[in-house]
Amino acid sequence: QVQLVESGGGLVQAGGSLRLSCAASGRTFSTYGMGWFRQAPGKEREFVARITRSGGSTYYADSVKGRFTISRDNAKNTGYLQMNSLKPEDTAVYYCALAELSSWSKGRYDYWGQGTQVTVSS
Repeated sequence: QVQLVESGGGLVQAGGSLRLSCAASGRTFSTYGMGWFRQAPGKEREFVARITRSGGSTYYADSVKGRFTISRDNAKNTGYLQMNSLKPEDTAVYYCALAELSSWSKGRYDYWGQGTQVTVSS
């Protein structure tokens, strides 16, 4: 079993930056692919970014490409989402998630954090 705890959310003005963290415990972090998702009020959860187990490959949703950067530090069992040039439409609860190898290839995630609120004011 894996436990995930997100942090770093908050209120920021448009154009500002935030760095989200996802701390993992319970099992070896480096054996999981990691993703970030978000859910805005009244909307379905959407994919934001993902990173492979080694950190060697990343992929982003078009809506955040060029503004957000996903990364991980396996030695610290922690993943990150650096968010720059934030827009009001980025306002959402952000979740990190981990995928075992068998799930990764199917686009599924096995473990989820509780989420952290990001609010971008105009």
